[in-house]
Amino acid sequence: MNPFEFGEKFRIEVSGSSHGPSVGVRIGGCPAGIEVNESDIQLQLDHRKPGQSLLTTQRVEEDKVVIESGIENGATTGGEISMHVKNKNVIAAHYSSMQNTPRPGHADFPAKVKYGPTDLSGGGFFSGRMTAAFVMAGAVAKKIIGKSGIETMAFARQIGSVSVQRDVSESEIRQNTYSNPVHTAAAESVEKMVTEVESARRDGDSVGGVIECRILGVPAGRGEPMFRSIESVVSQAMFAIPAVKGMEFGSGFAGSTLRGSQNNDGYALEDGKVVTTTNNCGGILGGLSTGMPIIFRVAIKPTSSIYTPQHTVDLQTMKPAMLSIKGRHDPCIAIRAVPVVENLAAVCIADMMLLEDEGKKRLGERNGNEDRERMQEKWEKRADERNWKGA
Repeated sequence: MNPFEFGEKFRIEVSGSSHGPSVGVRIGGCPAGIEVNESDIQLQLDHRKPGQSLLTTQRVEEDKVVIESGIENGATTGGEISMHVKNKNVIAAHYSSMQNTPRPGHADFPAKVKYGPTDLSGGGFFSGRMTAAFVMAGAVAKKIIGKSGIETMAFARQIGSVSVQRDVSESEIRQNTYSNPVHTAAAESVEKMVTEVESARRDGDSVGGVIECRILGVPAGRGEPMFRSIESVVSQAMFAIPAVKGMEFGSGFAGSTLRGSQNNDGYALEDGKVVTTTNNCGGILGGLSTGMPIIFRVAIKPTSSIYTPQHTVDLQTMKPAMLSIKGRHDPCIAIRAVPVVENLAAVCIADMMLLEDEGKKRLGERNGNEDRERMQEKWEKRADERNWKGA
């Protein structure tokens, strides 16, 4: 399987590198007639764009989307969509002295072991710059799922040691997230988060963060069990973001400290619709959507490229060395990762919805009971072969 591809129906393929000519994405499986234009894609890219403040990298890139195919006259054609952004502000000299000294926190060392002598200037295809492709694809995916009333949104729940401790409403996320330099939805936390990042930047260091994402409007019963669960698919996608080091859904790790009576979500009726009284499951049970908002959080590590001297080794002399990294780097990459998480979540849901809709058509809207019966028969047959029944 191509490691630069993701999705089954809504398929994306990422290309380029941090210091190459461009970063691009190709999208297959997008239906014709989806209304999307250059400004829709550019809006999402602008949320991620570097060089917008001292809290992000000073590598100023225009990141203007170039649509090559698949979108004409403000709508998708049904053919392959191809688009890219150009890399215009590249200074490879910043990396020339680090070819034999792997940077702590980066993929330099394992990549050299696997691929041999390779120019990883700017991080190559391991760079966070590759996430521009995720955002371009997500801008299209947002339009697809939007037709079904589904929306993805995200915000910085935590920056460094400063976290938002209260519940945040969806309206706050929509209104506040991209109107402040740290991309948080809680207006009262902005100043403290800014101070946290500025302190690390002055010290030649960096901080990480936690991003919360919500997916609204997914009807109950979507998704698949086991290896195709919503959690499995979303997690696979999120770990393609280079700085992601952790994932949790709903109550997540905190839920492990609760009792079942505290963590279980009771059911109730609301306007004739089944809902849960709480949402500790994060909108997912058994890999399937419950109809409640899907909520997950990703942990973003501190930016690996820091100006503080660090220990490494010289791979030519095989002796210890000290490394002082040059270049332009984000003191907190979590800030610009917010739109990446939001858009990549849209890619996951678009793929899931299109795949399931295609399956329904292919089966001629066959009664779901038949599918369940066949799945149960298959499970029991496998259990009998192993002489056990799943508890």
